[in-house]
Amino acid sequence: MREHYRAEGLAEADLAADPMDQFSRWFEQTAASGIFEPNAMVVSTADPATSCPSSRTVLLKHFDERGFVFYTNYRSRKGRELTANPQISLLFPWHPIARQVIVSGVAERTGRDETAAYFRTRPHGSQLGAWASEQSSRVASRAELDRTYEELADRYPPGEQVPVPPEWGGYRVRPESVEFWQGRENRLHDRLRYVRAEAGWQVERLCP
Repeated sequence: MREHYRAEGLAEADLAADPMDQFSRWFEQTAASGIFEPNAMVVSTADPATSCPSSRTVLLKHFDERGFVFYTNYRSRKGRELTANPQISLLFPWHPIARQVIVSGVAERTGRDETAAYFRTRPHGSQLGAWASEQSSRVASRAELDRTYEELADRYPPGEQVPVPPEWGGYRVRPESVEFWQGRENRLHDRLRYVRAEAGWQVERLCP
């Protein structure tokens, strides 16, 4: 179960001056390649009491010069862990094109106006789902979850505005380092990492 990568390399001269500009460049190329859900990313957090890490896949909803934004229930496991320990890691696993991006940084909640504006763009069913699911908490059965959803669907039929759940919202991840990984032959991959410094971003090459 081994693939040999034959992609073009990644040299320092190829990089944009800013990691967000470089990410934008790679993200556009990834989306154009036809990869399913190129905005899917693995979000890793850690329990500050036990130091145990946890990971899950979520969807990136926005990025700009300020960082990367995703939405979740603040009472979920990742929400609770981020409240106590805002250190976070994001991984974009673009395996079909032999690329990945790893982001390390700090997560902070988005403002309620920004959260509400995004919530309004979600499909009606997804808005109801945000209310129906007490994310990461135990539920007695699938039937109970479906029953809660149906009750909400009766309360808020299509066309009626669904309020934003008070414990649901966004996180913006401010990157402290961003690594761009390009698969190469013989496992001699290219790994170029931006690291935030006082004078701006510094780029370092890592051994594969």
